[in-house]
Amino acid sequence: MRPILGCEEVARLEDCIEAEGTTKASLMELAGEFTASVVSATKPKHVLVLVGFGNNGGDGWVAADVLAHNGIAVDVVSPVEPDEIPAALARHVARRTAGRDVNVVVGPSRDELSELISQSDVVVDAILGTGFHGSLRPPFSIWIPTVNELAPEVVSVDVPSGLNAQSGAVEHDCIRATRTATMLAPKIGLYSADGPDYAGEVICGKLYDRLDEVIDDVDHAAEMVEPIDLIDFLAPLPSNIDKYSRGSVLVVAGSSTYPGAAMMAAKAAARAGAGYVAVAAPVTCANLVRMALPSVPVIDIPADSRGAFGAAARRVVCETAKKFSCVLCGPGITTAAGCIDVVSGLLEIDVPLVLDADALNCLSKLSIGGLDKTPELYRREAPLVLTPHYRELSRLVASDAVADLGSATEAAQRLLWAAGSDDFIVVAKGPVTAVAGVEKVLLPLSGPASLSTAGTGDVLSGILAGTLALNHGYDGPWELLCSYAVSLHSLTGFIATERYGEKSVIATDLIDVIGDAMALAEEEALKGLSEGDAASGGKGGVRLPCR
Repeated sequence: MRPILGCEEVARLEDCIEAEGTTKASLMELAGEFTASVVSATKPKHVLVLVGFGNNGGDGWVAADVLAHNGIAVDVVSPVEPDEIPAALARHVARRTAGRDVNVVVGPSRDELSELISQSDVVVDAILGTGFHGSLRPPFSIWIPTVNELAPEVVSVDVPSGLNAQSGAVEHDCIRATRTATMLAPKIGLYSADGPDYAGEVICGKLYDRLDEVIDDVDHAAEMVEPIDLIDFLAPLPSNIDKYSRGSVLVVAGSSTYPGAAMMAAKAAARAGAGYVAVAAPVTCANLVRMALPSVPVIDIPADSRGAFGAAARRVVCETAKKFSCVLCGPGITTAAGCIDVVSGLLEIDVPLVLDADALNCLSKLSIGGLDKTPELYRREAPLVLTPHYRELSRLVASDAVADLGSATEAAQRLLWAAGSDDFIVVAKGPVTAVAGVEKVLLPLSGPASLSTAGTGDVLSGILAGTLALNHGYDGPWELLCSYAVSLHSLTGFIATERYGEKSVIATDLIDVIGDAMALAEEEALKGLSEGDAASGGKGGVRLPCR
């Protein structure tokens, strides 16, 4: 797993590295060299480097110097003369580079900048760094849209200029990078809010040989899950296994209005590896589920007049649930009184529990002023996994502020810390999904935009439940186990998109390719295992998915 840092943590990390004997001036030289290596990989003949007033611009000046030294024609565009750059380190390297074989253009007009861009194969964006927030000001408010309109390829240094490196927000405009050469560790804003749309391919330069020794001295905003981290979950089934030892799932789902939710969740749980899957559904829709899933037992549960779980449902569901390795509750159940009763009853049972969709909305109705204010409602000994998307998470914490990865992570941690259980996980679903536990936040592979369609959450909850059942008795970090399930779901999205097209994927397409997703996950994990540390050794770059 690779650490992802917030802006304050990056500053602390640089201080730690300096305390170990590597100065910030040395880090700037290394950052510039790394940027130049990323640019050189495209084999350009002419490069345009746009620099700003600060140390991000300093990285750009160093990169320009290295590229020119390697025989590449380089133009540097600066808002001020090198001697007038306010940041001392940046001013020093600017003076040095300007005295060498590069063409420096100060304060060009838009037409002049357009001409320089048209002559270049690659534009290096070293305008604004991790300290930027707010709105763009001239000349950068002119430079950035011009680059986006005309540049054939853009490499951003650390973060695309105009992006808030902490929140991922873009208030005015932002460089749309082909690649982002980020330093030491990826910044959380690259994966939050607008970040993935602007960062392009993220390539991380370690810069410091002993980075692995010091990076744990600062807090991590999150950690990125890599394929090799999931290899333990990809082992083949032992020959002496049977359907019961593979684990069992009870899917408490469906209603007369939404019978399909139960079907999708149950089938996904079975495809994800559970040996035995049963559905507890209101009697009014149970036969529909039976006909759709002939291999899945369906238990008739008392219903109310609208076809949701009725007043007598809690006792039947809870007695049945005790017999299973894992229980999934929520898809399509509605928030009727009987459903709220079922959810509260399942929370009192000593069985691993996944609460999704309407089960989360039932929880919201049970709490007053936010679920974190009433942790006794969900504090339990057995494992608990909540799978809210941003709107559901907003309702759980009684806040309208959950709109991106950063705010979703903060809201999830409020719930986690209030309960204080090691086996409590919040899977905060969004364009980038965070798997949050009490001690850490993991970012597994996020799927394509095609997953933003109705029913895909039901499939994810089924994959989660099937994964938890198959791995019953697992004593490792639950964040990692849930990240495996999220990664599988994302891979099904990529496979389905390739087959049907981005706009044509529907939720049921995902279920039948879960096996293909497992094979692809194993292939990627084995590839990572064979490569070992070669890709991340020394000061080289590591390519990281932004979606």
